[in-house]
Amino acid sequence: MALIKTVRGFTPKIGKNVFLAENATIVGDVEIGDNCSIWFNAVLRGDVNSIRIGNNVNIQDGAVLHTLYQRSVVEIGDNVSIGHGVNVHGAKIHNNVLVGIGATILDHAVIHENTIIAANSLILSNTIVEPNSVYAGVPAKKVKDIEPGQTKDMINRISENYKMYASWYTEEE
Repeated sequence: MALIKTVRGFTPKIGKNVFLAENATIVGDVEIGDNCSIWFNAVLRGDVNSIRIGNNVNIQDGAVLHTLYQRSVVEIGDNVSIGHGVNVHGAKIHNNVLVGIGATILDHAVIHENTIIAANSLILSNTIVEPNSVYAGVPAKKVKDIEPGQTKDMINRISENYKMYASWYTEEE
């Protein structure tokens, strides 16, 4: 069973049909929507400020979500994939976003909808990422526009795949 810990009087709230890997860590002021999956070694540290996660979100292996004390929060919309080893620190991610493996998103950055953040990219603090685009690099810059439907279909497919993967684990219980 995942480590779910109350800190400073805040107990994580978990939605319906959520898969939590046995060694995932969810601490403090964290709210997770429905049909989400939090994978192995993922850490959601709502100890110093809040983390809000929408519906149909997958937070993959080794990802870390954290904030600045009294200065930043993490907000993740619906239908978002947070790739393996991603760090999200005090940022807002809108609906239908894919954050690629190993990317880092820093405080007060805003990632708008239907967007892809390429693997190993660095989104600096206070960056506003345009909707319907791909950002890549260190620091990340816009590399191209994409059609909203194209992004949404791919991101939906990844989200549906992660629901299927999570079902494999719940079938075994």
